Amino acid sequence: MAYRTWQTVKVCYCQHVNQDVGLEAELVYPAEWLPDQPPRILARRCSCGMLCNLDARPGCVWSGTNPNYDPFTEA
Repeated sequence: MAYRTWQTVKVCYCQHVNQDVGLEAELVYPAEWLPDQPPRILARRCSCGMLCNLDARPGCVWSGTNPNYDPFTEA
C-alpha cells in the first residue's frame, strides 16, 4: 500500500521569523509491488508558515502571502 509523509527538503534561516525554517515536501511512496517507482511530490510548505501568517507583514511564497519572495532561493 502506498503511504504519504512530510519530509524536510531544505533548511535555511528566515529573517521574518528569526529562526531556521525547513522547506517540507509531502511525498507519496509507491506500494511494495512497485519498487522502481520514485516518490511523487504532492505539495510543499514551510515549517513556519503558520507563524508568518499570524504576523501583519507579508511572509513568503511558501506561507502563501508574498509570491515575490522565496527565502530558499537565496544563497
